[in-house]
Amino acid sequence: MELLDQTLSTLSSTVLDVAPIVAVLFVFQALVLRRRPPKLRRIVIGFAYVVLGLSLFLIGLEEALFPIGRTMAAQLTAPKFIGAGAGHGWDDYLWIYAFAFAIGFATTVAEPALIAVSLKAKEVSGGTIDVLGLRLAVAIGVAVGVALGTFRMVTGTSLPIYIIVGYVIVILQTWRASKTIVPLAFDSGGVTTSTVTVPVITALGLGLASTLPGRSPLIDGFGLIAFASVFPIMSVLAYASLTARFRRWQGRSEREMKR
Repeated sequence: MELLDQTLSTLSSTVLDVAPIVAVLFVFQALVLRRRPPKLRRIVIGFAYVVLGLSLFLIGLEEALFPIGRTMAAQLTAPKFIGAGAGHGWDDYLWIYAFAFAIGFATTVAEPALIAVSLKAKEVSGGTIDVLGLRLAVAIGVAVGVALGTFRMVTGTSLPIYIIVGYVIVILQTWRASKTIVPLAFDSGGVTTSTVTVPVITALGLGLASTLPGRSPLIDGFGLIAFASVFPIMSVLAYASLTARFRRWQGRSEREMKR
């Protein structure tokens, strides 16, 4: 009964959230374009699917993903797991960093938005951008960022320092990178903060902050998403640079062989 009440409440709130989007689309269609929306029946059915899907997704977050994040953080920081008398040094939480790296990588590889961007990038580049290579580069960047973010939470160091240093590195990479890859790299940092990655990483951050001694879920629990945004930009720019160098080396090797 409680789950049914939660489902109905989530469904009604989702309808209210989606309503402004529907209103804007139909107002522009009626007042600006002055046309009846094409395939109206399919559009209505599609919006119904959107509302239902969003509602089920939000319920899944509350019932599964957030509890999993809190539970894993609690288990990996429990004194029985890390050892009696431990829990005061950064090296007592190595499994937390490993879990953060693994979950950051896995969620990013499965991110639908990243898959869509990778496919479009391959299409418009004429096949020069590899879909799997781009996805792996972004996933490694997110994994490193989330792992470093958990390290920051464990040590209690300042979030702005990490982010400022990260963007300084990005600026230096951007200055040296090819103009064709820079927009894609920055967009890759944005698409990581989407439907799959954000809920899991947020749950991990809040769970870890609530179990670490002296940490505030409000102050320390958030901030992992910032790491998950800036580090993929670094990894994609680095991937593009290494790929360009490899192709130049390959081209020189082929020319030497022809001689």
